[in-house]
Amino acid sequence: MTVAEALTALAPERRAPVLDAVPALGGVPARGVHAGAALPAHARATVDGYAVRAADTYAASETLPALLELSGAVAMGRAPDGEVTPGAAMAIPTGGLLPHGADAVVMVEHSSEPMPGHVELLRGVAPGDGVLQPGEEARAGDVLVPAGRPLRAAELGLLAAAGVTRIAVHARPRVGIVSTGDEIVPAGTAAPAPGQVRDACAPALAGLVLEAGGDPVPRGIVADDAVALERVLAAAIAEDDMVVVSAGSSVGARDLTATVVARLGRVVCHGLAVRPGKPTLLADCDGVPLVGLPGNPRSALVVFRLVGMPLVRAVAGVTAPSPLPSLRARLDRDVPSAAGRLDVVQVAVRDGIASPLFGSSALLGPMTRADGWFCVPEADTGLGAGTEVEVVLYA
Repeated sequence: MTVAEALTALAPERRAPVLDAVPALGGVPARGVHAGAALPAHARATVDGYAVRAADTYAASETLPALLELSGAVAMGRAPDGEVTPGAAMAIPTGGLLPHGADAVVMVEHSSEPMPGHVELLRGVAPGDGVLQPGEEARAGDVLVPAGRPLRAAELGLLAAAGVTRIAVHARPRVGIVSTGDEIVPAGTAAPAPGQVRDACAPALAGLVLEAGGDPVPRGIVADDAVALERVLAAAIAEDDMVVVSAGSSVGARDLTATVVARLGRVVCHGLAVRPGKPTLLADCDGVPLVGLPGNPRSALVVFRLVGMPLVRAVAGVTAPSPLPSLRARLDRDVPSAAGRLDVVQVAVRDGIASPLFGSSALLGPMTRADGWFCVPEADTGLGAGTEVEVVLYA
């Protein structure tokens, strides 16, 4: 099964619970938020200068300036005292309310005050110049932020400007992380015995869960024992919104995980056309997505980026994910591949040149030295040196 087919087959219908919360960076609105009133409510100056009637500045230039009477000044945070009559102007700061009678603002850089109480305008303006009109940011009823798109800093500012301090958002999905294998020991083990390896997958997967907008829930290490594994997975399925299992490196361990998962849910995929990461298991456990990853750390992280992170975002209610940062670069060497599978290649990028980093899927080093990764499509049998590729950058 291809990655695209797997994501379609395991499209989760259940979403994380909806909460009433203060808008926060990365939060996913459960419903669109609409403006209750025009924003801004009143016309405001966008530059420091003079509020005028545009008709009074017609044909004004440096050689023939328009001389207007200075009838006052607009104070920030207060309604204008007075109005702009024909032949008059009022000093106004950026953000100041446009006084009645004025329809434009001349920048202070295009003016001078030749005598007290008067201002010379060295440039003409059209109606609306230098002015933010009522409702220009949003009209009453306009969508301020849509449902399903994670909030960015700009949306937080827009909501605050509209006086919106609480919205309906999806909770960060709980993602249970289970490590399996007789050879796996906690990362804090001072001196693993021969044949044992510290658990590198769990903390790395927790980092990717956080990056995708979820809350990692460590479920510990389970030996290659069907009863124990079923007990831990059943508890995770009952309490979490998604479950991730990194299976032991042996074929027997992977088969054990598949057998147990088949008793707990519907297996959607057992084997993914991707390298590294072919022995991947995907299942739907009563609406809870379960991802069974290879035991090799780099394989696990590659697959989780391709499949796991999109699933976390889907469960989090994301329907319009932010595009991943990327750049175009040229390969400095040939990259072999095989038709029918997606090859994920780690690369270091310097001055527009992508240098592939190879090594065993058990090694994290190539990934830690990489600036990003690219894919060799399933239909290709390799890419030649000089080929331009789209490199997805690590955050």
